[in-house]
Amino acid sequence: MSSQDPIARLARLTRNALDGLAPSQEEATWVLEGMDVELLPLLQAAYEPRRKKFGKKVMVHVLNNVQNGLCPEDCGYCAQNKDSKAALRKYAMKSDEAILAEAEVAAKAGATRYCMVFSGRGPTVDRARRIGELIREIKLRHPIEVCLSAGLMGDEHAAILKEAGLDRLNHNLNTSERRYDAITSTHTYADRVATLMAAKRNGIESCSGMIVGMGEETADLIEVAFKLRELEVPSIPVNFLIPIAGNQVQHDGSLTPERCLRALCLMRFVNPTAEIRVAAGREGHLRGLQALALYPANSLFVDGYLTTKGDPVEETYAMIRDAGFEVDGNDTYHEIQARLAAESARGESQFRIPGGSDQLLRPEVVRA
Repeated sequence: MSSQDPIARLARLTRNALDGLAPSQEEATWVLEGMDVELLPLLQAAYEPRRKKFGKKVMVHVLNNVQNGLCPEDCGYCAQNKDSKAALRKYAMKSDEAILAEAEVAAKAGATRYCMVFSGRGPTVDRARRIGELIREIKLRHPIEVCLSAGLMGDEHAAILKEAGLDRLNHNLNTSERRYDAITSTHTYADRVATLMAAKRNGIESCSGMIVGMGEETADLIEVAFKLRELEVPSIPVNFLIPIAGNQVQHDGSLTPERCLRALCLMRFVNPTAEIRVAAGREGHLRGLQALALYPANSLFVDGYLTTKGDPVEETYAMIRDAGFEVDGNDTYHEIQARLAAESARGESQFRIPGGSDQLLRPEVVRA
C-alpha cells in the first residue's frame, strides 16, 4: 500500500498518536485540507487515541459568568469587550450566595467541572483571595472540580489560588501569535502565555484553547495546536466563533460542520492525551453533526457559553447517550440518576435536570 494512500496515512496518524507522537506539519495540513481523506475515516482515526485515554466517557462542564461586561479589554470576538455594541446586560461580581447556588446547580446537573468566569483584565490580589475563599467553599460542599477564568495573572495570584484548591486556570490562546493583534490590542499573546506559565509554576493545571472562524489560515490553527502541545496543556477547549451583532470580529464564512470536525481531529492528533472540549458554537456550526464531535473530543459545555445560550442540559445528555457515549458525571449526579431510575421504575419521577445558565443572547445560526 502506498505511503500516500489515505487509509495508510490515517493508520500512521493513529499509530503515532497512540504512541504520543505528533503529526508532521504536512500531515496536520492534510487533516484540515486533504481532499482525498473522507470525514468518517478521519473521525475514526482520531477516535482511537481518544478511546485509549478516555473510553466512552464525556466530561461535562458548566460555565458561570460571575461578572459580565464592564471590561477594559478590546477582544473583538467577545460581547463583553469595551468597544462592543452588543445588547448585553452588564453586572459586577455576583454575590457569594449566587455563585455558590449556581455551583450546586452545576453539581446536580452532572458537571465534571464548574467553571467561574470573570470579565476584566485580571484580578487584584485581594480579589484573588476572595475567589480563593469561594473555591474552598465550593469544593467543601460539592464533589466537583473548579476551573477559573479571570484574565491575566502572575505568580502571586496563582499561589493564592493553588492554596485554595483550584483545579484548573483557563486562559485561551485563541489564535496564533502572528494574528493576535488582529483580534486584540490591549494585551499581547505573550501576556497570555505568561499567565499559563504562572499557573504551571505554581502547580495549577492549565486550560487553554482556540477560537476557529476569525479569518485565520490553516497554518494558524496548526500553530496553536502545536503551541498547546509545547505548553503541555491538559485541557483544550475548541471554540467556533459565535457571531454576535455589535462585535468587531465576525464570522469569516469558513465554518462548515466538516471544517469544525477536522479542527477537532487536528487537536486530538497533536494533543492525543489532552481533554479536548467542543466548546462555544457547537450547536450553531456543527448542527446535525454534533454527535460526531464526540469522536475526537471527550468533553463539552452544557447550557450555554457566557453571553450566549446553548442547548438545554437534558437535550445534550440525550445526544451523548444516543451516540453511544456516557456522561462522566460527579458523585452527586450519579446519586440523582440512581434515584431517578428507582422512581421511574415505580412510575413516580417528575424530576428534571436543572439548568443554571443566565446567558443573555441567542444569536441566529449562521450558515457558512
